[in-house]
Amino acid sequence: MKKEMPSAYQKVLRDITEDRIAEEKQAVLAAIVNSSDDAIISKTLKGIITSWNNAATRMFGYPETEAIGRHITLIIPSNRIQEETMIIEKIRKGEKIDHFETVRVAKDGKEINLSLTVSPVKNKKGEIIGASKIARDITAKKELERQSQLYTEKLQELNKYKDEFMAMASHELKTPLTVIKANIQVLQQKITSDPNGIFIDKTLSQVNKLSDLISSLLDVSKIQSGKLEINLSIFDVATLVKEVVANLQQTTLTHTIIFNSPGKEILANADRERIEQVLVNLIMNAIKYSPKAKDVTVDCYEKDGKINVSIKDNGIGIPSEDIQNIFTSFYRVRGLASSFAGSGIGLYISSEIIKRHGGEIWAESKVDEGSVFYFSIPIAK
Repeated sequence: MKKEMPSAYQKVLRDITEDRIAEEKQAVLAAIVNSSDDAIISKTLKGIITSWNNAATRMFGYPETEAIGRHITLIIPSNRIQEETMIIEKIRKGEKIDHFETVRVAKDGKEINLSLTVSPVKNKKGEIIGASKIARDITAKKELERQSQLYTEKLQELNKYKDEFMAMASHELKTPLTVIKANIQVLQQKITSDPNGIFIDKTLSQVNKLSDLISSLLDVSKIQSGKLEINLSIFDVATLVKEVVANLQQTTLTHTIIFNSPGKEILANADRERIEQVLVNLIMNAIKYSPKAKDVTVDCYEKDGKINVSIKDNGIGIPSEDIQNIFTSFYRVRGLASSFAGSGIGLYISSEIIKRHGGEIWAESKVDEGSVFYFSIPIAK
């Protein structure tokens, strides 16, 4: 018959086993703490340091024998002492502090950027008796952030200079170009019967393109500097669209521009010239990018309290991956043939004009099937 051990003996064995397990756990934790790359420090609620690992020695320069028993302000700069009061108050409430970025000072006076995680330390009764602090050196991270900030500021400064130069250059080019254009037009009128007049016509055409480009660059510089003027007036958008369609029809022999009139006035409180600029840009793009088609259809209608205009073509279309970028400044759809020359700023300017009217502009397109460009602006109240 098996003889049972006395209960007292069992209790002793249990206590010995529990103590051994506790010691093993303590040894594992101590090994982890001492091998950590982060400084791990414990302190009482009065701020007295009670533990100090190897990483803390490497980080702050104080050996364990010099640190333990001293106040935590040993490593706190004088202008940050109030942080210790705030930390202790939170710890007393049982709150944990995560990733608190601050600065501490080493034995040699060097300041170190740190990220602190501070947790309450409790005794067996569950009472908070101190705090455990993990300090991670984030000096490299802060330096990277500083360099990034400097780079951003430098980029902003360069962009400012670029915008100022573009505005100045565009303005300075405008005056001599206007004189050149006027002189060519006079010359064109005087040699109407000369067979060499064709060269005058071609030169004037290129001057007009250059003039349009300079005007666009001026608009871009105004947009980016926040100086694009919007002069509001009440006008009928349907009438404006009809006029633009009629004027542009005279400039093309390859396409028919079809306007579906709403049959009534649709009034807007907007900048008439700027809305005309958007219409001209979108319709000319529709003609340009549909070389094998004949029709461009323009619709103007009222919907949900807004004035909507759409321009539809049956041209080359736009790949889906490019649609979201076409209203970005200087963006050009990839893979376009060299015959489709362009600066990539017309749609950007149009987009900014519509946005400044509190409207929207967007596009739908399929490659080799065509595109529809839409914009909407509020109806005049």
